[in-house]
Amino acid sequence: MFLKRSYEKEIMDDFSIDDNRIDNALDELKIVNRFLGGRNTSIAGFKYLLNERTKGPLNVLDIGSGASDIFHKPIKKLSDLKIYSLDRNKKVCDILKNSGNKNVIFGDARHLPFKKNSFAVVHASLFLHHFNEEEIIRILKDSLSVANDGMIINDLRRSVFALAGIKFLTFLFSNSILVKNDAPLSVKRGFLKLEIKNILQKMSINNFKIKRKWAFRWLIIISKKQN
Repeated sequence: MFLKRSYEKEIMDDFSIDDNRIDNALDELKIVNRFLGGRNTSIAGFKYLLNERTKGPLNVLDIGSGASDIFHKPIKKLSDLKIYSLDRNKKVCDILKNSGNKNVIFGDARHLPFKKNSFAVVHASLFLHHFNEEEIIRILKDSLSVANDGMIINDLRRSVFALAGIKFLTFLFSNSILVKNDAPLSVKRGFLKLEIKNILQKMSINNFKIKRKWAFRWLIIISKKQN
């Protein structure tokens, strides 16, 4: 059972908000990533895409980073990660800097200010669903241009079951106005597998994997290596 994809803007897309609502939302999203598959999904992507790497520094650009909390859990064999967190919300960037993150970039993922192959991997978690298809294509083009190995995308699988579940969980446990509003809307803005495939096919991207992950997540791995 599926819903038609929504294009209604989320509250978090209003970058004029600069009060503690952002702090509260980021704190709750960390919990969501920890217990509802966010971290494990992205880590699985890194292990698959970089299975031949065993040592050496690895530069990762985390676009639409939010709290960049995906990387709080170590990735085996990839201990020398250097994460660059990019976000268009200045409040989010300030929170990251105040938490000790030294590699914070205030910028727009649709216009990345980097040279080709500046990073090994570009990572996007719960980010692409904020955009329409044309914007997603632009983001993917820019991201793959600056990535040497490829891109890892962790996003939402749209279904009425996911919508019912997140409404129930946020009703019981969330104290954040933003999360209560945005979490169900995020599910409505999520993707069906065919929609993801259509976007990649429009870009003539052939070397990719799409995997279902818990809970109601998609893991999309785009490799720039030749088969």
